[in-house]
Amino acid sequence: MRRGSKGIRQCVPRVSRLSFVLLSLFGIALICTTGCKKTPPPTTTEIRAVTRELVLAARNASGGQAEVGMRPEFAARQPGKLVADHIYITVPLTGSGTPDRAVHDAIEKELARVAAVHHLHRVARSGASGMERFDYTLDGRRTQSIHLVAPLAVAAPAHRASHGPRLAIVIDDLGNGRAQADSLFRLSYPLTLSVLPHLSNSVEIAEEAHRRGYQILLHLPMASTGGEKDEPIELHSGMDSRAVAQTFAAMLDTVPYAVGVNNHEGSRGTSDATLMNELMPLLRERKLFFVDSRTTAATVAEIAAHSAGVPATSRNVFLDDEQSPAAIRKQFALAVRDAREKGSALAIGHPHPETLQVLSEMLPETKHKGVALVFASDLVR
Repeated sequence: MRRGSKGIRQCVPRVSRLSFVLLSLFGIALICTTGCKKTPPPTTTEIRAVTRELVLAARNASGGQAEVGMRPEFAARQPGKLVADHIYITVPLTGSGTPDRAVHDAIEKELARVAAVHHLHRVARSGASGMERFDYTLDGRRTQSIHLVAPLAVAAPAHRASHGPRLAIVIDDLGNGRAQADSLFRLSYPLTLSVLPHLSNSVEIAEEAHRRGYQILLHLPMASTGGEKDEPIELHSGMDSRAVAQTFAAMLDTVPYAVGVNNHEGSRGTSDATLMNELMPLLRERKLFFVDSRTTAATVAEIAAHSAGVPATSRNVFLDDEQSPAAIRKQFALAVRDAREKGSALAIGHPHPETLQVLSEMLPETKHKGVALVFASDLVR
């Protein structure tokens, strides 16, 4: 019996150790179920409530001088699921044409106050000439993106000359690369920027460009004679009137502040009279003008526009079919010569580094040559 009793006594510590381990595991599991849960992401209602506070704070801090607006960013392929709100703030200029630093600082201070109340963390983003961007995050999730924009004092044409040579320059294919747009924003001249729809940065670039002082066009994708779709969504022959209207309206929704339209590709689309006759009344209803990029000699777009009562014009010169500075300088000189000889000209280029380099060199010379830089809207009739 002694031996048996000793055996029992030896088992007791082992049972206790096992119980301790089991109780510890249970305690850890209980803690994790109550305290280790992931913080749920902020709801749309919560994000929007903070956005309203930030918008109001910016307006109040500027004494109503700053133009403040908001646009939602929805998740890709999840319509209606809010990712973050973009808040755009146009900082007013002083009498000397420079951004009002006192108003800028007051806005930043008020934004920081609201962010502190809601435990938001500020994350810097890359900026551009006259642009300051940063995000607010909550528990590592972006909730608001702030865009502080200083308008260009010399962006608007000095006068709407009804006489004398005039030159409009349209820069196509914006909407995707942020770096391209940021490089373009360094040019302090009245340029017309044409933004492709449905791209990752279409809305953001159009919004910032408008606030910066540029004119905005919808760069409307149309079918080319090659039969290949350059964009996933485009206008093409055979679409019925309802499809044309719905496709066009959806494109416009992604390019805010567009005051006109020019075609992207479209050598087949602009030569299709039926398609053009479906499109132009949609522009007339929205008081938009049309610029024919003339990607084919067979185009009927400008004729269709005028027949529908839509103000229109067409391209005279492509600046950068050949992307070398020497070739672009030659084309720019040709555009200036056309403006002087014909009274007006419209040139189209793209945000290639070479094109932007030549524009920065040669745009200042236009005034000395007696040619006024104007927006595309100034040349339509």
